[in-house]
Amino acid sequence: MQQIQGVVENIVFQNEENGYAVAKIKDKSENITIVGCIPFITEGQNLKLIGEWVLHPQFGQQFKVSGCEEIVPNSIVGIERYLSSGIISGIGPVTAKKIVEKFGEQTLDILDNHIERLKEIEGIGAKKIALIDDSYSKQNEIRNIMVFLQTYGVTPNQCVKIHKRFGTESIKVVKENPYILTEEISGIGFKTSDKIARSLGIDAESPFRIQSGIRYIINQFCGLGNTYMPLEKLLKEGISILGVTKEKIEENIYDSSINGKLKLEKFEDKLCVFTIPYYYCELGVTKKILTLAVNDYGDMKINVDEEIESFENDNCIKFADSQKEAIRGAIENGVEIITGGPGTGKTTIINCITEIFEKLKLRVFMAAPTGRAAKRMTEATGREAKTIHRLLEMGVGDEEEPGMLFSKGENSPLECDVIIIDEASMIDIMLMNNLLKAVDISTRIIIVGDVDQLPSVGPGNVLRDLIESRCIKVVRLKEIFRQSTESMIVVNAHKINNGEMPLMNQKNKDFYFIKCEDVNKITDTLISLVDKRLPNFNKKWNKINDIQILSPMRKGILGVSNLNKKLQDILNPKAQNKKEKEFRDIVFRVGDKIMQTKNNYSLKWTRVSGEGEYEGVGIFNGDVGFIQDIDEDKDTVAVIFDDERKVIYDNMYLDEIDLAYAVTIHKSQGSEFPVVIIPMYMGAPLLMNRNLLYTAITRAKQLVVLVGELKAIKFMIDNDRSFERYSLLKHRIMDIMESEVNVVVSEDEVE
Repeated sequence: MQQIQGVVENIVFQNEENGYAVAKIKDKSENITIVGCIPFITEGQNLKLIGEWVLHPQFGQQFKVSGCEEIVPNSIVGIERYLSSGIISGIGPVTAKKIVEKFGEQTLDILDNHIERLKEIEGIGAKKIALIDDSYSKQNEIRNIMVFLQTYGVTPNQCVKIHKRFGTESIKVVKENPYILTEEISGIGFKTSDKIARSLGIDAESPFRIQSGIRYIINQFCGLGNTYMPLEKLLKEGISILGVTKEKIEENIYDSSINGKLKLEKFEDKLCVFTIPYYYCELGVTKKILTLAVNDYGDMKINVDEEIESFENDNCIKFADSQKEAIRGAIENGVEIITGGPGTGKTTIINCITEIFEKLKLRVFMAAPTGRAAKRMTEATGREAKTIHRLLEMGVGDEEEPGMLFSKGENSPLECDVIIIDEASMIDIMLMNNLLKAVDISTRIIIVGDVDQLPSVGPGNVLRDLIESRCIKVVRLKEIFRQSTESMIVVNAHKINNGEMPLMNQKNKDFYFIKCEDVNKITDTLISLVDKRLPNFNKKWNKINDIQILSPMRKGILGVSNLNKKLQDILNPKAQNKKEKEFRDIVFRVGDKIMQTKNNYSLKWTRVSGEGEYEGVGIFNGDVGFIQDIDEDKDTVAVIFDDERKVIYDNMYLDEIDLAYAVTIHKSQGSEFPVVIIPMYMGAPLLMNRNLLYTAITRAKQLVVLVGELKAIKFMIDNDRSFERYSLLKHRIMDIMESEVNVVVSEDEVE
């Protein structure tokens, strides 16, 4: 290894995600090109670099960096240049010059030990000193973390997250337990943590290593929607990732179970491995739903049929028999599930049920899993609906108990008589458990959703499991309301759900297919539809707000990543007066439509319009917003979600947002758009299934346009297989019900 030293003159290229950079440094009188992982490199830094000389066939001799260390400047010129580089928030070239002129060679000592003396300089007040102090101390801490972790492929952005999570203890924590990074920091996998651990001398067969790997594998598997992992799958994956024997993995699984870190449960002669949270969530939902289902709620002392007839007369409608059954069931039972596709009158039923309960002076709460779904529920019913998180008064944990916490729960139940939950197909096992904890034993709960939609993004198959457990009153709505039969979107949704080809291109209807065989032509057609053809067809449709492309996949020419770049160029092009920020391989620009891609329970928001709390926490997977501003000084991006809530993103959280001119069908759950355009092309068979297409077209309110191959449509409709989800919720409920029946039978026999 060789060593060079020099001042960074120019940064040719810099990748913020992985720290890779190409730069020019001046070593004495010589200009040298350096390449490699050099986190937080900035012009003006004096660096000591370790590496080797390489000869690039195109660019000539370069110094390939394997390690770097910043040399704190000791000359007045060097100090001024260092401070002018912009590496410290609040100090630019003008302020740097003033500081150096005032304190000279003592400048860095002032910043380290006497920061309050900066107020001696005109224009620097208490607020600016606080900004400089915070930035300077963080920059030093983060640089130390980066120097420690840079050889392991940990990105600068992840280093910032590590610092935010563990603070000044970051390096100590990582040295004591490298595997904590896998559990606590998004984007860091087991292999990275394992590489650090192995370099620190942790043995490959150490129980500490194997048990951390086991938890990682199960968590990854549950991230696909499962609540447990079959033992045989865990063993197979463990051997592959950990490189140890099957016996070693089995031994550590059982040890983890004995130590209370995992739960083993037998089902149909096979062992299921649970992490503790999902195990207790399934138990919690099972216990509470059965308790509510068997509770005696007493006679409501109201003639339901008369109330139904009165509602019909007032609203000039006629309910179908199944719809009347749903209304009666809600009044007569403690728990009811109402499921049905589009146009089957679920919202009208909710309105009728609510009106009856309100006549009885009962307090009704309404909620849905997402902000958009709650907003639609409010618009459709004329009554306030909240997100489930807001209903439960979500807060943020602390270092002792990170993640989401709810004020409402077993010790502080929701103060109402009836809870109506819409879009229930999106509720995962953890959210359902938290919701049911907050439901008092005397409170009715009505669960409404379309069981044929895609299941929740999070673990579990809650709505389907509850329906198939047969412990709850379930009403399936199949008849389409008369006014809905005019919509081919509704008709075709039901056709697709029944395995039939949709009716397309009927004159003056709302469901069209444009045949296109070549992927590049499909792309051009999609862009033309969004940019010109559809806005010209209906002047009320806004290109960005009202027209949404939904694709089955992320990658490829017709995947959302490529489509977003092309659509951004057309719908929100680069302009001289339009601020933008490059992050990873995405350019974020003021005016861009973006989507939050994962739940973040700690992001703070402030309300800029609408009713409700002025501020709160939590932005969730699938929330859509628009970039309002990019602050180049503070390096932040301001986003307005649903025209109501403003969130300030710094670099640390920018990897949680993505452009949203095109989104995956999975990410569109719970949303509705006036116009939906879907590229139809052959992709991975597991993704090309019926309920994916069904979910996509049911997102549209006014128009659906399919563009691509007819055979892709037929393949998706014929393929009614969906991802198998591993969940024991249904079986837990059924086992308890069967055991109760057996007990009753035994007692009868004794008598």
